[in-house]
Amino acid sequence: MTAFLDALRARLGDAGLLVGGDLAAYEQDWRKRYAGRALAVARPASTDEVAAVLKLCHDHRVPVVPQGGNTGLVGGSTPDDSGRQLVLSLSRMKRLRGVDVANASLTAEAGCVLADVQAAARAAGLLFPLSLAAEGSCTLGGNLATNAGGTQVLRYGNARDLCLGLEVVTASGEVWHGLSGLRKDNTGYDLRDLFIGSEGTLGVITAATMKLYPVPKERLTALAACASLDDAVALLGLAREHAGDALTGFEVMNGASLALVARQLPQLHQPLPPVAWTVLLELSDAESATHAHGAFEGLLEAAMARGCVQDAAIAQNLQQAKAFWHLRESIPLAQAQAGLNIKHDIALPVSAISGFVAEMDATLAAYLPGIHIIDFGHLGDGNLHYNVQAPATVPPAEFLAAHEGPINAMVYDAVGRRGGSISAEHGIGRLKREELAARKDPTGLALMRAIKKALDPRGLMNPDRLV
Repeated sequence: MTAFLDALRARLGDAGLLVGGDLAAYEQDWRKRYAGRALAVARPASTDEVAAVLKLCHDHRVPVVPQGGNTGLVGGSTPDDSGRQLVLSLSRMKRLRGVDVANASLTAEAGCVLADVQAAARAAGLLFPLSLAAEGSCTLGGNLATNAGGTQVLRYGNARDLCLGLEVVTASGEVWHGLSGLRKDNTGYDLRDLFIGSEGTLGVITAATMKLYPVPKERLTALAACASLDDAVALLGLAREHAGDALTGFEVMNGASLALVARQLPQLHQPLPPVAWTVLLELSDAESATHAHGAFEGLLEAAMARGCVQDAAIAQNLQQAKAFWHLRESIPLAQAQAGLNIKHDIALPVSAISGFVAEMDATLAAYLPGIHIIDFGHLGDGNLHYNVQAPATVPPAEFLAAHEGPINAMVYDAVGRRGGSISAEHGIGRLKREELAARKDPTGLALMRAIKKALDPRGLMNPDRLV
């Protein structure tokens, strides 16, 4: 590999190639579940340099693991322990290439941190609505490679729905110049959609053109206490009826998830008393603050009259609204502090969610008494993070080793019976690769493998991930 590394250094310079030393930041995932050993870390600063790296990898048959902010939850951007895989970090590609206000679009490089993309849109008087807990460290390229969801999918869609065009370097080192601000382009296969959600297995996204939206004139945020998940689903129906497109976010948190936050992060204020289910809902309106307030008041009155809401706390200012969202977004951190847990990022029809939760709560309680179900997520779009933590008497690592397989089987079987998905927004990576192979429609899986073979015939792009 000496000739390969020498060629890389000649092309990237010392700042662009890390060999030896402490590479732990690139070799371990955010959950500290996967840790590997990289051959080296390439840090290109331009699309041409990315192309040069992939051309060298192709010629020398070196496997490459693309990496953005390394905040993924399924082990998709962590090298294995062979010492043969090159980590390709996009962290130096942070340039904002431009904002087109008239076209309501923005073009940025893949290494741009999501929060910086949001800030660039705000500076232009517009909104980039993709928002998730890791937005201070995750990157645009990683968001697209995993088709990230987040808290505003209900109104604006996933990362895929926000993307107009891509610039991609292929496995052989060629550049596809697909950056476009067009909202209509019916000239053949949608190559953009091939690369979005492909988790770096087909090529490397180096830049993207994204949709922007008007900044809401009003944003109203509230927490609502519900006695049951059925009540939360009923509240969602009322919210759609009263607010329509103004309904921006609809999150749900079970009592155990907020109790965990209270134990691990006691400094966070919880404005409602403990209850079975808490809904965080947000309405926003880009045209009229009066309309937003009217819809909000009508919704709460209808919910109280129907009995699906027991109590509510309405944010009185932006600071309180942020505190409500911070409470929701702190659940994963509280889980991480409590120890390893079994995570499920599932999607179901909203109509099937209550039945699924009732079945699985009972099944898992019988399987292992004392088990903790940390259930929260984006109820508005049918995405639950149905996570399972060990009983107080069982060490988390032992629990994970002994019970992850059986619990996954029970959860995924129940999801499959209801026509759901084993991955709503986190992707497949290494964590769910075997599950996908066992549960994906065989024809669909064969098509995926055919695409992989066509675009990456040497199998060098993020090997052993996804397919």
